[in-house]
Amino acid sequence: MPARRILSLWFPRLGAERLLRMERGTFDAPLAVLRDTGQMQVISSMNIAAEAEGLTLGQPLRDVQAMCPQLITRLQNVQAEAAFLKVLRRWAGKFSPWVAEAPPDGLVIDVTGCAHLFGGEQGLLVQMAQDCEDLGLTVRAGVADTLGAAWALARFAAQPGASHRSGDDIDQEAPATRSRAVKRRHWTRGGTPPPVACGTADVGRIAPPGQNHSALADLPVAGLRLEGDTQAELARLGLRRIGDLTGQPRAALARRFGKGLVLRLDQALGSAPEPVSPAAVEPRFAVRMTLPEPIGLEDDVWAAIERLLPPLCDRLREKGKGVRVVRLQVYRADQTMQGLEVGLARASDDPERLRPLLRMKLDDIDAGFGIDMLRIEAVRVETLHARHTAGHLEARQAAAKRQSDAHVIDDLVGRIGARIGLEQITRRHPGASHIPEKSAQVQHAAWSEPWREDWPAPTVARPLVMWRPEPVMAPDVPRLPERFRWRGRDMQATGAAGPERLAPEWWLDEPDWRSGVRDYWRVTCATGDKLWLYYAHGGTMSAGWFCQGSFA
Repeated sequence: MPARRILSLWFPRLGAERLLRMERGTFDAPLAVLRDTGQMQVISSMNIAAEAEGLTLGQPLRDVQAMCPQLITRLQNVQAEAAFLKVLRRWAGKFSPWVAEAPPDGLVIDVTGCAHLFGGEQGLLVQMAQDCEDLGLTVRAGVADTLGAAWALARFAAQPGASHRSGDDIDQEAPATRSRAVKRRHWTRGGTPPPVACGTADVGRIAPPGQNHSALADLPVAGLRLEGDTQAELARLGLRRIGDLTGQPRAALARRFGKGLVLRLDQALGSAPEPVSPAAVEPRFAVRMTLPEPIGLEDDVWAAIERLLPPLCDRLREKGKGVRVVRLQVYRADQTMQGLEVGLARASDDPERLRPLLRMKLDDIDAGFGIDMLRIEAVRVETLHARHTAGHLEARQAAAKRQSDAHVIDDLVGRIGARIGLEQITRRHPGASHIPEKSAQVQHAAWSEPWREDWPAPTVARPLVMWRPEPVMAPDVPRLPERFRWRGRDMQATGAAGPERLAPEWWLDEPDWRSGVRDYWRVTCATGDKLWLYYAHGGTMSAGWFCQGSFA
C-alpha cells in the first residue's frame, strides 16, 4: 500500500482575486478587501499591487489610506468567498476524488495514488500552478505525509523561521530606538523576517516520504496551527521553530501549554491521526435544452418546457426527492438571461403539478431577440417518503381519496402563491395557552399541515373580534360600572355576565399583561353593542378598565 500523501493548497489573496475575476481585470490599481471587526475596518485580503505599496493584512483602514491614497477598497463578503471556495473544491476534483475545504482560504487533497497520473508530485504541482495562473489566482502548495505538515509547508515554507515577536523587552523604549533595534536584530531574535515570496504560480514545497521531521524543523511554530497566545508564550521562551519543540519532553509541554500543542505537534509529525474528510457531493437536479435556432413564440417555449419537465421529475424520483421551488431560466441570443421561480405548497415529483404553475409565468418571459437555451432547476428539494397501500379495498380507496384531497388544496395554495407569494397564505392552529389572544396561532399554509382534529371549544364564550386593549373611562374600582366612556362615546350597561378571572403567564414578559390579573365581563350596552371589558388589578402598570373585543 503506498504511503499516504496529502496536498495542501493555500490561496492567500482569495478575497481580492475573486473581485478581480468578477471585474474581468478592470482594476488596474491597488485593491484591498476590508473586514469589519466592530471597532474598525482592517485588511483581510489584497492584490499584488497593494502588497507592493507596503500594506499588510490586519492593517486598519485609516493607516492604509494614509500610506496609499489611490487604494480601492471593498467590504468582505464572507458568503461569496465561501461559495467561491466550493467552486475551487470542485475544480480540484480533477486531481483527486478526495478533496476537502480548509476554510476560509484553503483546500486539502489526498493525492495518494494519484500523482503518477500527472508525472509525479512535482508535475502535479506544476499543472495545478498553471491552472491557477490561468484562473488569475495566487496559490501556494505543500505536499507531505500528514495534513498538518502539508498545511505548514504551504503557508510557511517561503519564510522559514519567521517568529511570533512579542516585543516585551523593547516595548518601553522610544520608537526610534525600537526601530533601530529591530533593524539590527536577526530574525531569530525578533528582527525583521525574510521577505515572503509572491507570485501567481508558487509551485510550493514537497516533503519526501518519511521526512516530516526535517521538513518542518526550520518552520515557525505558527505552522502547527496554534493560537496566538500560545505562539507568543513560546516566543518568549525562545521556542520559535518547530524543531525546537520536537526535542522537548511531551509531558512538560502538555503541563505548560496544554494538550492542544502536543496534539498539533503529533498530528504534524504523524504520531496522531488526522483524516481528510471530503465534502459530501451535493446532488443538483437540473435539465436544459439548447435550441438550434432562437425561438420567440409562447407556444414554442411551452413545448420546450413540457419536454424538460418529465426528465427532471424522473431524476427526482430516482433519488426519492420532491421539489418545492423550481427555477426557469431562459437564455437569449443577445447573451442575456431571465429567470423566474415558482413554489409548491408540498414537495412533489409529479410533472402535472409543475405544469400549471410554470404556465402561469409564461406571460412574464421576454423573448427579446430570441431564446436559444432553456434551463429548469430544482432549487429546493425535500425527501419524499414512499407510501404503500395495504388492507381492504375500502381502505385503499379512502387513502387515495385523502391523498387526492390533500393534493387539491396544495395545488390551490401553489397557484395562489404563484400570484401573491406563498408567505401571504396562512392557516390557523389551536394554541396551547389560556390567554384569549393566544388561543390560535398563525402558520404559513405552504409549510404546515391542516388541523385534522376538532377545534377545541372554549369553556367560556369568546368575542368574535379581538383587538389590543383600549382604555375605558370608568371609576377605578373592580365593580362593573353602569356608565362608562369608550372611543369617545358614552355607553350604558344594560346587562352583564362575569367575571372571568385570568392571570398572566408568569414565565413571559408580555407588555399588554403588565397590568396584572384581569376580571373579564361580557357587557351588553343600550346601543346594542356587546363588548368584552376587563378590569386590570394592577401590576407594573396602573389598574383600570379596558375593552378588548366585541361579540356578534
